[in-house]
Amino acid sequence: MGARWVSGFAAVLFALTVTLLGGWYFTAAIGLIIFLAQLEFFRLVQTKGNAPAMRTTMFSSQVLVILQQVKPEWTSPAFIVAGSVICFYLLFKPKLATIADIATSILGLFYCALLPSFWIRVRALSFSQGLGEGLWITLLAIGCVIAADVAAYLCGRAFGRTKLSLLSPKKTVEGAVAGIAASMALAMAGAYYLNWPWRWWSGSVLGFLIGLTGLLGDLTESLMKRDAGVKDSGDLIPGHGGILDRGDSYVFTAPLVFYFMECLEWLNAYFSR
Repeated sequence: MGARWVSGFAAVLFALTVTLLGGWYFTAAIGLIIFLAQLEFFRLVQTKGNAPAMRTTMFSSQVLVILQQVKPEWTSPAFIVAGSVICFYLLFKPKLATIADIATSILGLFYCALLPSFWIRVRALSFSQGLGEGLWITLLAIGCVIAADVAAYLCGRAFGRTKLSLLSPKKTVEGAVAGIAASMALAMAGAYYLNWPWRWWSGSVLGFLIGLTGLLGDLTESLMKRDAGVKDSGDLIPGHGGILDRGDSYVFTAPLVFYFMECLEWLNAYFSR
């Protein structure tokens, strides 16, 4: 338990420090997290007898991370090119590849790299309409994920009766509802503080989406671990498991937050004419 608290505090301190610094410090941290997460992911994949294009995928992932910092509009085309390169490599390697080799390689690029790399774009957000800077939006989004996790855990233990999914037997419908509600409450408070337009509506919708996608990320990782027959994705963080175990709730959240804020800015500009 002591190691769990120490490692948890160290992880929070690291995340807070690089988020406050922003820029290349934040990008380098995301790149490192993606690298470590992919190591865990490919170990899970290999336990099933698959042989993905591990090195090619991990190199392509770091290219995506750099592009998110310097030329974010190139990231989507680069993802398509990277996927094509991965397929080309698997088609012409000495050992005949399988459908699973291709699928797990592309999933490693998409799930472990493209989606979480959007945190770089969230951190770099800057609006002329007074919606808040990327720092505050990033902290708010992370806070909503944490609030959802804590509320789901506490309420699930205290009031949980209805099982949510076979993928994670300890999760309950009551805990999931409480988690989403906590995320909505914090997001509404953040929207009020940052003076967003339609603050109660915009905050509640964002909080709902973050709570829901955080749960989706958690269940997705549970599916992979169950299929691989392991309890944790790794043991990098004492008392917590691996990077994927602690970061699964953040994977689907980043692109959602980024595009939600882009839509909110467009709507605000449109109705302010």
